[in-house]
Amino acid sequence: MNRRALILCASALGLTACAPLAQKPEIAALGFRGPRLLDDVFVSFDGARLGLMRWLPAGEPDWVIVGLHGMNDYANAYHLAAAWWAQRGIATYALDVRGFGRSPERGVWAPADLVLEDVRALVAAVREWHPSAKIALAGISMGGAFAICAMASNDPPPVDKLMLFAPAVWGWSNQPLLNRASLWATAHLMGEWVVKPPDWLTREIMASDNIDELRRMGRDPLMIWGARSDAIYGLVGLMERGWRSTDQIRVPTAWFYGARDQIIPREPTVEAVRRLPDGARTAYYANGYHLLLVDRQADKVWGDAEAFLRYAGPSWPPSGAPAIPPSVAAMTALDPPKAAKPKMSRPRS
Repeated sequence: MNRRALILCASALGLTACAPLAQKPEIAALGFRGPRLLDDVFVSFDGARLGLMRWLPAGEPDWVIVGLHGMNDYANAYHLAAAWWAQRGIATYALDVRGFGRSPERGVWAPADLVLEDVRALVAAVREWHPSAKIALAGISMGGAFAICAMASNDPPPVDKLMLFAPAVWGWSNQPLLNRASLWATAHLMGEWVVKPPDWLTREIMASDNIDELRRMGRDPLMIWGARSDAIYGLVGLMERGWRSTDQIRVPTAWFYGARDQIIPREPTVEAVRRLPDGARTAYYANGYHLLLVDRQADKVWGDAEAFLRYAGPSWPPSGAPAIPPSVAAMTALDPPKAAKPKMSRPRS
């Protein structure tokens, strides 16, 4: 095919391309009473009913964590950590982000600004419910990117601290050219196409070394296995925004990352961490995978998170984990010996 034909084909594709599908705010019903917390639902600013899970201590908490989950997961991502925190007087309210879990339009991407409005409304509702407690916003992977964007925005939710667990910062600037081109094309031309990782890739890439937990997730009907191409396109845009925004965070921040993370690459993580304001805390776990809150050594992360909320003195973190190294080369120098890969097949629902 000659150059002229290529140009004509590209032009035709551009003319026929359509915008990726994305959620829009709902139209609140007449008489809508505003955002509010129900047992397992958060009614957001527009009346949308979003899935909610909560873990409460026996008495009034001194800290409340508002948690955002990762891609294709839902609020239950916090179930191990939140139960542990509740025993220590810390409450957790975890949201099903729009498009995930029990929230509306499952599988359809919700733009960052829409989700950020949900986060602001949820934090305000939690503050009203627990007026004497301090509040931390937490994010796992995709949820970490949303949390960064929320706290770097012109109207950040009124929280006291920010905790980021392997936040997703692998945006457009760090994607190979082929990835960028193919993702743009599929999102605009066949956005409804569901991308599922091949079995061999799932066997090679481990999100955690907690095999029992991975199997439980595989049986959970609220998990999503695969993603629409336009949802992946939206995710990469979110990751880019988060990657670029870390210098705009204005609350005490802790960033947790594992040396065995095979999901979010090291280079964009290091670059984003470098831009954090002075005083931000980081922890680098030699045996940590991507799902730090469910790994076999997750209790170290839970304890470090509790200590960050309550103490964060010069001896933090209590686990002894070093700070995230300032370069990929420095990370590599700290790498532990490669562990034997746990054997398992791809989780199936």
